[in-house]
Amino acid sequence: MSETNNPLDDPTADPFAIAAEAAEDIARLTGVDRHDIALTLGSGWGKAAELIGETTASFPATEVTGFSKPALEGHVGTLRSVRTPKGRNVLVIGARTHFYEGHGPRRVVHSVRTAAATGARTMVLTNGAGGIRHTWKPGTPVLISDHINLTGASPLEGATFIDLTDLYSLRLRDVARQIDPSLDEGVYCQFRGPQYETPAEVQMAKSFGGHIVGMSTALEAIAARQSGMEILGMSLITNMAAGIQTTPLSHQEVIDAGREAEPVISSLLARVIGAL
Repeated sequence: MSETNNPLDDPTADPFAIAAEAAEDIARLTGVDRHDIALTLGSGWGKAAELIGETTASFPATEVTGFSKPALEGHVGTLRSVRTPKGRNVLVIGARTHFYEGHGPRRVVHSVRTAAATGARTMVLTNGAGGIRHTWKPGTPVLISDHINLTGASPLEGATFIDLTDLYSLRLRDVARQIDPSLDEGVYCQFRGPQYETPAEVQMAKSFGGHIVGMSTALEAIAARQSGMEILGMSLITNMAAGIQTTPLSHQEVIDAGREAEPVISSLLARVIGAL
C-alpha cells in the first residue's frame, strides 16, 4: 500500500467498505475466516503477542488495504493472528496510526473498523501514557475507566449519535481485576500531540477529572463502540506527566520505561486475553 495512495484519503469513499476489504485481505493472509478478539499493542505492550498463544500468521500491515507503516518507534508494523489455548482467534495489531500524523480520523480508526469487520466483538486497546497520580510510578499498568477526547475531532461522520456512557466495559475491567486485583483505574485524556502536554495542560486535565494523558486510544474507542464492540482499555504509565515529573520529558524515556516493564505487563495482558 502506497503511503501517498491510501483509499481512506478519498472523502467520497466509504470507510466501512474499505474496512471490509481489509478484513478480506486478513482472512486471505491468515487463513482465518473470523477473529474473536482484537488487540492493539501500544508502547511497552509488544511482547504480549508472543504469550497469548500460537502465532498462526504474521505479516506487514501494509499488505492490508488502508493500513500504513507506523511512524512511531515502539510499534512493530505487523498484523498477527494468534490462536489461544481455548481455541479463540486473536487479531494482534502492531500498527497504529496516531492522530498527530495528520492523516485524519478515518485512518486513525481503520484498524478498529477492520477488526470489527473480521468478526471481533471484543477490542482491547493499550497504550503508553503519562500519569497524573503521584502513586503511579513508571511501569504501572492502569485500567481505563473513561476518557476525555481533547483532540477536537471524532471518527463519527454526519449525524451519527453514539452513546458512550459505558464505553469502557465494566465487565472486562472486572475480568482484568480477577487476574490482578491490584489494578487501579483512571480517566484517559487524549491530546492531539505530537508535543508533550505542558504542566498547565496537565493541571487542566486533572481539573477535568483526568488521571492519564496520552495521544491515542480515545478516537479508536469511539469507533469500536460504533462498530458494536466491547472495549477494554489499558495504559502503561511510562512517565509522570509534565509538572508532576520535574525532569524533561522525552520519547526515549517512554521507550525505556516500556522495555523495562514489558515482561511483567505483557504477561498480565496475555492472562487477561486468555480469560476473555
